[in-house]
Amino acid sequence: MQTHFNSEYPSVEHLRAKAKSRMPAFAYEYLASGCFTEVNLARNTSDIRQVQLQPWYLRDFDGADQTTELFGETYDAPFGVAPVGLQGLMWPNSCQYLAQAAVDHNLQFTLSTVSTASIEDIGQITNGRFWFQLYHPAEEELRDKLLDRAWEAGCRTLVMLADTPTFAYRPKEIRNGLSIPPRMTLRNICQMMMSPAWAMGQLAAGKPEFQTMKNYIPKGLNMKHLGLFMNKTFSGRLTENKIAAIREKWKGNLVVKGVVNPADAEIAVKHGLDGLIVSNHGGRQLDRGQSTIVPMYKLVPEFGGKLKIMIDGGMYSGADIASCLACGADFTFMGRTPMLGVCALGKYGGHHTFEMLKKQLQQVMEQVGCSKVSKLREHLIAESVPV
Repeated sequence: MQTHFNSEYPSVEHLRAKAKSRMPAFAYEYLASGCFTEVNLARNTSDIRQVQLQPWYLRDFDGADQTTELFGETYDAPFGVAPVGLQGLMWPNSCQYLAQAAVDHNLQFTLSTVSTASIEDIGQITNGRFWFQLYHPAEEELRDKLLDRAWEAGCRTLVMLADTPTFAYRPKEIRNGLSIPPRMTLRNICQMMMSPAWAMGQLAAGKPEFQTMKNYIPKGLNMKHLGLFMNKTFSGRLTENKIAAIREKWKGNLVVKGVVNPADAEIAVKHGLDGLIVSNHGGRQLDRGQSTIVPMYKLVPEFGGKLKIMIDGGMYSGADIASCLACGADFTFMGRTPMLGVCALGKYGGHHTFEMLKKQLQQVMEQVGCSKVSKLREHLIAESVPV
């Protein structure tokens, strides 16, 4: 496979600076910001980076292998693309670019219900090897239509979203008047004029829309921001009854995203779920909650043998991925990191980002003498975990 690694951008920090310079401020802030004062957004990463690993230098070592098996699929690395809404607003065609990059790198890709690419398009790009994250609709008929479309497109792992029972209070989005298309305030117009690459890309791609939901949205509906659309179309809180109904209908792997406590994990096990993703929606919903890494220390020992325990949020490097795997995660997901790659470098930004993360993780594994990702747990220094 042709390399697209750009040595001018060897870290996410470099990608972030480049992306910020190319994007309108309202688009960058939608990608990068959290809710309220962004305490939990920062805590996600800072807690992960407290984790320390123990190297073994004087043992035999034949090399590190990142290959990871998950739900019967084998991936080239233990990380995947988390579901992100409104990707096309942040950079034109970014959802399709990332899906193609995931295919080329044999990585996992998850599509959000409110992304700007359709289920069918992503199914075609990935040859059906993708996951679909469901925002639970208020009406069962719409729910069943979405599930049927995902299954017909080849999806065999469904992710139910649990951590958005209400629309978050995000000051930056409120100030920006975020909408689809963006509200034409003078400030927004000036920002777009100062971002010519973004603007030209949007002209070529067409205005970003909720492609999966497009046929269900009344024509001419004016949405101030994502939250208004969500409140009208989706029921928000995931309940046991809703989980049971989906478990009965969905014949593939079923995962719940947003679990952070043992009580919710017990419900997942009770209803025969196959996995859970520890997540706080990237620090975008609850500003005074725990970071993503802290719940792992309770959930992994109690539920690790009953279902797959994965984690999403706060990871921006291969070292961050290694820390989460060392704390017991079976798999990791990142949303902002791949998006920053595309926003910085365009079509091949996902390729660059995936190559970068693989290089970083490989270095950590070789440095500590870890042959397989599943053995990173043996290198955890327990005293370092931020409990």
